[in-house]
Order: sequence, then structure tokens, then C-alpha cells
Amino acid sequence: MPTISAIYVRLPNWIGDVCMCLPSLHALLETRIPVVVCARPWARDLLSAYPLAGFVEMKGRWQEDRAAVHTHRKRARYAHPRGLLLPDSLSSAMVFKFAGVPSAGYRDDGRSLILRWPVTKPSNDLHAVESWHYVTTQTLRRWGLPSTPLATTRKLDLWLSERHLEEGRRAMLDAGLEEGHFILIAPTATGLHRGQIKVWPNFDALTRQLQDQGYTIVMCPPPGETAEAKRNAPTAGLIPSLKLGAFATLTRLAGLVVCNDSGVSHVAAAAGANQLTLFGVTQRERTGPWSETASGLGSAHGWPSLDQVSETIRALLPPNAVNIVHSANQNHSA
Repeated sequence: MPTISAIYVRLPNWIGDVCMCLPSLHALLETRIPVVVCARPWARDLLSAYPLAGFVEMKGRWQEDRAAVHTHRKRARYAHPRGLLLPDSLSSAMVFKFAGVPSAGYRDDGRSLILRWPVTKPSNDLHAVESWHYVTTQTLRRWGLPSTPLATTRKLDLWLSERHLEEGRRAMLDAGLEEGHFILIAPTATGLHRGQIKVWPNFDALTRQLQDQGYTIVMCPPPGETAEAKRNAPTAGLIPSLKLGAFATLTRLAGLVVCNDSGVSHVAAAAGANQLTLFGVTQRERTGPWSETASGLGSAHGWPSLDQVSETIRALLPPNAVNIVHSANQNHSA
């Protein structure tokens, strides 16, 4: 069997899913074989601290994506590459197949004949982190490579660069904030889940209540969600949008992050932030934050009440660390 020259890994298309795939990426890097990440363009910044052999941008159009992977493989002169597909889609399997990268992945979406190493998906009871790590370790074993078991502690362990740390800290200071002395909220969530809105409906009331109690509340939505964030929490301070690495740093600097079950929840978990995630339509057991410093309220059957959230926030805040009013930042906007 020829020596594997590189591992091409196709990451999912959503920010939260990429964060939940980090233990899988770590397992691939531990093989010491060059790892090339194929993912949406925004993931380049999030993963810029990782020692990757390459990054191929995926646009979501399979023929263009196939050409991008093929071009990278030819330029890098990888004679015997292999691929790992973390998404379940048929199109992702077609991209690697027709780019000349024999691949492994779950059998879903009728793609068994396209995969060189199809893996049967285990029980649906697994958390998404566990499911993606399972297909990764099963693949490495089939390739005769060492595979590291998933850690017993829930930790995504996002690697942040010095640039990420500096940009996140600078955003905090420019907003007139001090480390640990503000609550970062994320009152938006992209898309619907089975036709249901994924945003807790009481962010405005919560923000005003906490501000009346002397707490500093800020938010830092992505550019496409700024208008919605202002509607959902109009009195919260607004920090200009950041790239993902700097935003991950900001979550770590906050006294507490309060968010929906969305990308922010998983970025905060990856950064090891103190966080509270609110559920109302999604399953905590399947997509909740993978972190020892994360708490959750609600379920797929209903949102928590305003009182429940307020009480939990006060219990989660570090003693005497956040209840300081920064008058220059209240109602701050960029």
C-alpha cells in the first residue's frame, strides 16, 4: 500500500459544525501527515493558528469545488492523497471523487459507491462531536494510522493565534470594556430549525433588566445580522463585527456569554468561554455546546422563561466581577 502523501478533510458548511469538528481535526494533525482543509472561506481565519498543509476554499458549487481541490493536489504534487468527508452530502463526495482523492465518510445520501471507505453511522444518540470523531477514528484505523480516543472532558480546544488575541482584546478596549466586566449576548441565529425560529424571544427584556441592575451588556453580531441584533436588543452596546478568531477571543474575555443554540454557542465553547446557551427548538443532547464551562436552559420542546434565565445568569457570573456600570459603553454603537 503506497504511503499516504496528504489527508484532505472536507469540513461542514456551518460555523458551529466546524467548531464541533475540531477534535477530529486535532486527530488528523496528530498523524503527522500533511492535512489540507477544504471549507468555506470564513473558516480560513478561524483555523489560521493550525499548522495546515493547505486551505482550499469551498464555494458550494461542486464542479468549481472539484476544480479547486484538483488544482491544489496537482500543484502540491501529492501522489497518494486520501480524503475524509465530514459532511454527509453526495456533492461533497463527488468533489473528492472527481478531483482524484479517494475518500472515507458516512454512507448517507446514497454515496456508498462513490466512497472508497464507507463508514456505517452509529446510533443517532451520539452528540455531533462524537459522531464526527467516530467517523474520523474509524477512517484512521482503516488506513492503518493511530487514532486518539475522544477526551473524557468536553473540550473543543480551539487554537488561537497572537493576532486573534490582539484583535479581540483591542475590540474590547475600544468599546471601553474591561476583561470579565461585561456580558456578551448574541440575540440572533441564522436560519430556521424545522420551520421554527431559533432565537429566544426575551433578549430585549433581559438586556434592560440586567442594565437596570448595573450590568454592562454588549453584542458583536456578524455584518449580515447587525440589523436583526439591534431589533432584538436595541439597548445593548454594539461592538463592530469581528473575524471569527478575534470574536472567539472576545467570548473568552467576557464575564459571561448568553446565546442561542447557534454558531456563537459553539465558538464560545471552542474558546472555553463561560457561557449560557438557550434552547427552545433544538436538541441539547445532539448540538449543545461541547464545553465544561457551558451551561444550558430549555429544550427542544420549549424556551426557558425570563426569570429562569435571569436567575441562572446571576449564579454563573463570577463574584463581584461583572456588576460594574461602564457609563461610556451603555448604548454604545459603532
